[in-house]
Amino acid sequence: MDSTSKQIPEKLVLDFFERVWHSPHELDAIDELMTEDYMISNAGKIIKGRTEFKKWVGEFQKQLVDTKTEGLDVFYNEQQNKVVSRWDCSGYNNGLFGLEPDNRYISFSGIAIWTVRDNRLSKCWVERSAYELYQTLISGKLENDFV
Repeated sequence: MDSTSKQIPEKLVLDFFERVWHSPHELDAIDELMTEDYMISNAGKIIKGRTEFKKWVGEFQKQLVDTKTEGLDVFYNEQQNKVVSRWDCSGYNNGLFGLEPDNRYISFSGIAIWTVRDNRLSKCWVERSAYELYQTLISGKLENDFV
């Protein structure tokens, strides 16, 4: 196995963060990086298919303006079919959780576990500090220490 193939799982995740979650938010990169039947479980909601996932990402990015996700740790198993990432997402609040937009800078952390199939991301399970972020937004106090 050459060193390039060993990097595929990590590169997929880092490319996803860079291209989709950094400006200019290249949503069409999802077509290249995810399988057509991509599925994600996020905050108790299951989103099925690349098209639906692109819609979800686009809507989320409207609620968190200038969204940026940084991969803090990325690693994968020996079979290269599972990737785990600890990440931090930040931006400006434009109505997250149905709350009033206030343009406050916010950040939250999370962990994602992906399945890789045919050199693309095919499934994802996400856990994020959404409850803590929600509590901070409704309290009016921002601490930005969710990492």
